[in-house]
Amino acid sequence: MKRGVVIFGGLALVLVATAVLVVQKETVLARGRPVLLRLAPVDPRSLIQGDYMVLDYAISQTWREGNERPQEDGNVVLRLDEHGVGQFVRYETPGTTLAPDELRLRFRLRNSRMRLGAEAFFFQEGHADRYANARYGELRVTDNGTSVLVGLRDENYQPLGKAVQ
Repeated sequence: MKRGVVIFGGLALVLVATAVLVVQKETVLARGRPVLLRLAPVDPRSLIQGDYMVLDYAISQTWREGNERPQEDGNVVLRLDEHGVGQFVRYETPGTTLAPDELRLRFRLRNSRMRLGAEAFFFQEGHADRYANARYGELRVTDNGTSVLVGLRDENYQPLGKAVQ
């Protein structure tokens, strides 16, 4: 009897945790501000692991080029240009306020890399050609810097992946 309670209790805990994560991501999608980030050159596809594109962002290269390197996870401060493309301004320091035209984007340092949380874009098998011209990742970003990748865009800022009629 006790074993059944433990099993069902564990299952309930997993389901509740999953539901909370889904609600958090849906909130970012619904309330987040659209931001485009220029993609840095990477291998366009991983043939071994299925149909998806590995993403790297140009603002991550700012960190690799030796400009003031953060020592721990934090936020990057961005300013959007007229097309909604996020431009690196600085790393956020605790206690500073953002200017009205700035926003924060959360990052994590993992294996000597700046990770923005959206480093892979999965697509349907056989649709790789639709994403070959990707130049920007489209994210939704909330005020606290949480982001969700929602799509890819070409050099003319047009969404990719829509079926051609």
